[in-house]
Amino acid sequence: MKKGTIKQILLITDGCSNQGEDPAAVSALAKQQGISVNVIGVLDDDQSEQPEGLEEVEDISQAGGGVSRIVYARSLSQTVQLVTRQAMTQTLQGVVNKELQEILGAETSMEDLPPEKRGEVMEVVEDLSETSNLEILILVDTSASMNNKLETVKESLEDLSLSLNARSGKNKFSIYTFPGKKKPVTEVMPWTPNLLNISSVFPKLTSGGITPTGPALREALHHFNTRPRLEGWEPTNESLYEEYNY
Repeated sequence: MKKGTIKQILLITDGCSNQGEDPAAVSALAKQQGISVNVIGVLDDDQSEQPEGLEEVEDISQAGGGVSRIVYARSLSQTVQLVTRQAMTQTLQGVVNKELQEILGAETSMEDLPPEKRGEVMEVVEDLSETSNLEILILVDTSASMNNKLETVKESLEDLSLSLNARSGKNKFSIYTFPGKKKPVTEVMPWTPNLLNISSVFPKLTSGGITPTGPALREALHHFNTRPRLEGWEPTNESLYEEYNY
C-alpha cells in the first residue's frame, strides 16, 4: 500500500447552525469527494449542561465520515489532536477495508482477519498515519458566543501544529472563520505547512453575528478543492481510495 493524502475539514463551534442549508448534507458531499469532516463542540468551562443544538455536532461528523467530540474549553487542545489522529486512523482503516473487500469478498473487514493478520494490517495503518501527507482546512465559528473561547482555539491549533509536525509525512493547514462580513467564510490563514505564526492572525478576529454552518462548510469545501499547490507537494487524486494500492 503506498502513501496518499488524507484530507480533513476540522469544524470548531459552540452552537447549532441557524441560517442556510443543512450542514450535515454539505458534510456528506465532502465525504463523497474524499474529505472527512471532523467536528468539535466547545463548552464554557463553567457550563453545567450541554446547550440545545449541539447534538448536530455528531450528525455533521457522521455524515462526513469523521470524528466528533463535545468538550470543555480547557480540554480543547488535547481534543483537537485526538480527533485529528483518530480521523486519520479511521480514514486509513476504511481504505484497508475497501481493499480487503475487493480481494476477499464484499463482506470482509479487518475484524474478520485472524488476530495475527489483523495485527499486521494495523501496523500498516499506524505506519501510514505517520507517513501519509495530511491536508486540514480548519473552520472556526466566530459567532458572538465564541468570543471568550478564541484564545483557547488559537492555543489548541498551535499545539496541533507542533504535534503533527513530528510526523514524517507532510502537513498542510489553512484557517477560515465564519460568519464572514460579506461572504459565508473569511480566510485568515492561507495554506501553510505549520501554524506557528497563528498568533499574528487571531488578534484580527472579531466575533459576532449568526451561525451559518452549512454555507460555511460549502464554501470551505470550495476553497479546499481550489487550493494552490505548495512547492514539492505531490499531487493528489480526486478520490482518496484511488491513492492506495496493495
